Amino acid sequence: QVQLVESGGGSVQAGGSLRLTCSASQFPMNDYCMAWFRQAPGKEREGVATVHWHGRKNYADSVKARFTIYVDNVKNTLWLQMDNLKPEDTATYYCAAETLQIPWDWSECRFNRDFGYWGQGTQVTVSS
Repeated sequence: QVQLVESGGGSVQAGGSLRLTCSASQFPMNDYCMAWFRQAPGKEREGVATVHWHGRKNYADSVKARFTIYVDNVKNTLWLQMDNLKPEDTATYYCAAETLQIPWDWSECRFNRDFGYWGQGTQVTVSS
């Protein structure tokens, strides 16, 4: 069965960097949309970044130019490189994945689509 497991969270000072890893065991690494989300205490979950199997990436405005999403299809692994972290980036980060019904429609890879697979989350804390 498909299992997504995040790792790499931790505590860092503002301006620092972290790299989150999502190991996607048994997930077919083709025709996919994969994403990172985050949820801070008392706030709704929000999308951070998506990657379409064909390479197209999308970022929330709040993380553009600071975060990078990338994937290795052979290793079944998704990463989120986070640089120049800010206190407002503090949250639990989740990876998500879904196989697209229309693989060539990159617009289907978006934050507000249904994702069938989710990880358990990893905590990121940024202090000022």
